[in-house]
Amino acid sequence: MKRSELNPMPEYFDRYINMADDVELMDALHISMEELENAPVDKWKALGDKVYAPGKWTVKDLLQHLIDTERVFNYRVVAFARKDPQKMLGYDEALYAANAHAQQRTIEDLLEELKAVRLSTIYMYRSFTEEMLLTIGKGYSMEYSVASMGFMIPGHQRWHLRVLEEKYFPLLS
Repeated sequence: MKRSELNPMPEYFDRYINMADDVELMDALHISMEELENAPVDKWKALGDKVYAPGKWTVKDLLQHLIDTERVFNYRVVAFARKDPQKMLGYDEALYAANAHAQQRTIEDLLEELKAVRLSTIYMYRSFTEEMLLTIGKGYSMEYSVASMGFMIPGHQRWHLRVLEEKYFPLLS
């Protein structure tokens, strides 16, 4: 299934989903892994703890956010794929960030963990049947499909990597 074939498109997550390439879902996940393999680690390290505005996350916080979000969504996805009828809880990303202690880790360590989580995501999605991909589940404030979350993951990554490029990299000049 390609991104353009998603129906329905979840309203809130469409901003992330539409950042993923309009390719087959497994291709989108593999492309996102390649983007992590080619990440500009030297620039990220040069940024250190710089932020573009007060209260914004550091590069390490952002990487931890990607890890945490993917794990939360993978729980929801597997619950939907297994026909769990319960409504999934939301999560407070600011609370997670405040309690993750990402600053105590290296960028390399965070990136390796993110790649490990992504590889796990790829294996999980590889195991899904077409029926599972089309399964709609009850999220915190909306319904969405297993497939739509598969595109949300690489799109969410691109969203935040674009923020780094546009708002953080100019701090290096």
